[in-house]
Amino acid sequence: MIKKSSYFGISLVVIFSLFLSFVINIKADTISELQNKIDEANRNREQLEKEISNYQNQLKVIGDQAVTLQNTIKSLDISTGKITTEVKLTESNIKKTAYTIEDTNWDIKDKEKKINLGSLAIKEALRQIDQTEALTVWEMLLSNDNLSAFWTDMENVIQVQAKVNDQVAEVKNIKSSLEKVKAELEQKKKELESYNKELSDRKQVLQSTKKEKNTLLTTTKNTEANYQKILKNKLALKEALDQEINQYESQLKLAIDPKSYPKAGKGILAWPLDYIFITQNFGKTTDSGRLYTSGTHNGVDFRASVGTRVKSAGNGVVEGVGDTDTVCSGASYGKWIFIRYDNGLASVYGHLSLISVKAGQRIKTGEVVGYSGNTGYSTGPHLHMGVYAGQGVKIASFKSTVCRGTYTMPVADLRAYLDPLVYL
Repeated sequence: MIKKSSYFGISLVVIFSLFLSFVINIKADTISELQNKIDEANRNREQLEKEISNYQNQLKVIGDQAVTLQNTIKSLDISTGKITTEVKLTESNIKKTAYTIEDTNWDIKDKEKKINLGSLAIKEALRQIDQTEALTVWEMLLSNDNLSAFWTDMENVIQVQAKVNDQVAEVKNIKSSLEKVKAELEQKKKELESYNKELSDRKQVLQSTKKEKNTLLTTTKNTEANYQKILKNKLALKEALDQEINQYESQLKLAIDPKSYPKAGKGILAWPLDYIFITQNFGKTTDSGRLYTSGTHNGVDFRASVGTRVKSAGNGVVEGVGDTDTVCSGASYGKWIFIRYDNGLASVYGHLSLISVKAGQRIKTGEVVGYSGNTGYSTGPHLHMGVYAGQGVKIASFKSTVCRGTYTMPVADLRAYLDPLVYL
């Protein structure tokens, strides 16, 4: 027959042993399999990133060469390969994130079971302690056969009380860890949603790039002379439209409070691309710096192959999006995004291949708003970024005699143009 003291000690040892040795081994094979899939996705990602880097290097080389039909077609073919690989990379990221989410769900279940079992162990220990403490010292002494057994019971009570305290602390730690894991899960779900959106965007960019090549071959009839003639006509159209826009903007007299936007300073705006290579600066150089005057470059151009992610330079609102090619192909910004920032500045992104935001949408610094391209007047893929004093710029529609249609795009008081590089 088992003595009461022995039963008390054995039962508590069993209870705490169950908690301390608990491991979610029912799905151990599944978790191991998930980790293997995650590792495989990481290896696949590394390989795809190397391929993309190789394509980027090829595009850099060809970008420094003469603008010829042959080079343009070659650039489009390389861009198609790069974007195709980027689609594969995004698909790989989606798989990896999905595996990570599943792995995290098992981790949550594991912690929840540990918390439940730990709580039961604490509850049972407290119940037995209460029963023991209900006895007087004399009753405990009389219930044992000898003094040694009595002291064993007393030591058991003290040890169990200590274990209960440890167990309560352990359960609290697991609960705290569980909250962190759940937060990580929500973040991974957002990442998955973002990757799915990126996958859809990249597939659209891929289709537009293939279409651009077919259109180019059709319009040039695959002859260099026709291509150079098209470039010449586009340049003439662009210069005529620029003059028309400059005349329109020179008549704008918008009230611009110098205190309504920040003074020049590095880091006020974030870079719009992950990798920065400037191909054309703002305005013209003077003794006082770089200034904008009518007919000079009203922004900064960055090297960016077709399909490069373009990010918001600050927190703000997308005030408008558009495509000047629908009215006058190859003469201006092409696909553009206009953002008004919370700090009083505003910016336009031009020559995009895809716009992934909508007018009125609230955006954060670093959020992807579109993908670089070669739309509008552009002799090669790049990103144009213009920065303004916010009060001096607006989206306007005006009739163009050059393009014989109604243009909708950001226009500014000439005083509103700012050098992006003094804010980036």
